[in-house]
Amino acid sequence: MRTPTTIGSPALLLAAALAVIGTAGAEEQAVMDGYGHLLQLHQDWRGFEQPPLAGGAPDYTAATFARRHAELARFRERLAAIDSSAWPVEQRVDHEILRAEMNGFDFYVRVLRPWERDPAWYQVLWNEQSDTPAHEGPTIHCALEVWTYSFPLSREAEAKLVRELAVIPPLYRQARGNLTGNARDLWVTGAGTIREQLASLDALSKRAAGGSARLARAIREAREATVQFADWLDAEAPGKTGPSGIGRENYSWSLQHVHLVPMTWEQEVELLKRELARSHAALKLEEERNRGLPQLPVIGSPEEYDRRANEAVTRFLKFLSDRDLYPMRDNMDPALRAKLWHYVPVEQRNFFAIATHYEPLTLYTHFYHWWDLARMRDEPHPSPVRRVPLLYNIWDSRAEGMATAMEEFMLHAGLYDGQPRAREIVWIMLAQRAARGLASLYAHDNQFDLAEAKAFQVKWTPRGWMRPDLDLLGFEQQLYLRQPGYGTSYVTGKQLLEDLVRERADQLGDAFSMRRFFDEVNGAGMIPVSLIRWQLTGHEDQIRSLRTGTTH
Repeated sequence: MRTPTTIGSPALLLAAALAVIGTAGAEEQAVMDGYGHLLQLHQDWRGFEQPPLAGGAPDYTAATFARRHAELARFRERLAAIDSSAWPVEQRVDHEILRAEMNGFDFYVRVLRPWERDPAWYQVLWNEQSDTPAHEGPTIHCALEVWTYSFPLSREAEAKLVRELAVIPPLYRQARGNLTGNARDLWVTGAGTIREQLASLDALSKRAAGGSARLARAIREAREATVQFADWLDAEAPGKTGPSGIGRENYSWSLQHVHLVPMTWEQEVELLKRELARSHAALKLEEERNRGLPQLPVIGSPEEYDRRANEAVTRFLKFLSDRDLYPMRDNMDPALRAKLWHYVPVEQRNFFAIATHYEPLTLYTHFYHWWDLARMRDEPHPSPVRRVPLLYNIWDSRAEGMATAMEEFMLHAGLYDGQPRAREIVWIMLAQRAARGLASLYAHDNQFDLAEAKAFQVKWTPRGWMRPDLDLLGFEQQLYLRQPGYGTSYVTGKQLLEDLVRERADQLGDAFSMRRFFDEVNGAGMIPVSLIRWQLTGHEDQIRSLRTGTTH
């Protein structure tokens, strides 16, 4: 569930439909009219998905959700009444996206219930932009995106910030009645998330110094409400004794019907076990290949890091351009350089900082994310359904799958031919992602509690790079427990994209190229890989099986 995004008026949506479909005879006009109904339903649906307000905050009470869940039926009926069988595949894909979002709402209300089970749902302040289309994991509708503000504030921006902060006190009063769940790991880690918001409010107070008395009061009242809420969560924690996983049946339902991944819990377990084994074996073979070569030098100063990070971007973009591997855009360079990491002292380096202090480029290939966001901003998709981030992280197989696939794609394409030791880091990163994803699967099946999931991830990440004393480990496993399927999406999405390379290469023959592949996938938008496959290949079998529940 997400902060509302402006979608446009019905007239603009119908105009967009005309642009997408075009105009022709009576048959085409009938298709256009049907697609126009879908776009109107999409707008109505997005309006419905935003909860009503109660006392100045979004209403997440049980009674309101019971009523809203019952109202879902009329949206599903409207969707089912739209016959898309004669539409072009691109429009039929939009029909499936809307079905998946409605399934997501159903799943949230029936099973996940973050407003009831997960205190971290009530985090309001977000200091950084996500590198994905929307925040990773369940996110409250009234999220306050601090990163969008420039200080000192204009009068209009200050008024907006005051309004957004004013939601926190009534929201946290309401939350005490909403949070009736017994999921211990979600409760304890969520309480920690709420306490972290205090630091965000303190930092905001410093940045807003010199503002109005009204703003200072709003920050102070938001902080007091956060302290009281965190104290209440801590006091309630001893009574929380239940498991936090949703079980493999619920997990598989969400995977198939919300995220449109044509797999089950059991199939993801087998895939991630295979990728964990493959990455470890590949690492050992790389080490054997590189025996006798000097180790990679570790970056030792901020100046050296900045130099090597920028050199890495230059080399990466030149490699893509010279090899004609990728459809290049002018916004790629600034999008990537704006998000480069910086030097981190040795004792503070988490897994990814360790990797980048050996070779920044090994992680920066994963920053495909920032190209995705630049494209969404600068080249809006023709379809209004795909122009905005899909709800409930439905985009995860594409966003995280492509970012992860890019790491290995570039290794095989020759990016590290002059740096054999850097190849080892790519396999270490894949092993880490397979280990954490597999741990999250066991956690959702309640075979692991959170501590056991973290221990598994530490054990199976090579070279001791997954440090248990730093925040990254807890953040990752908490996120994956909060959002079923996210921890595996990196590896599962990568596998689905690799298989799509196979299919498109078979279809196109000599006309296939990786540049064309990237262009086609990017052009389909930030949607599940199974839908991209349908659009590019014309093969509907995966989507048909997801509709009928025959993927088992």
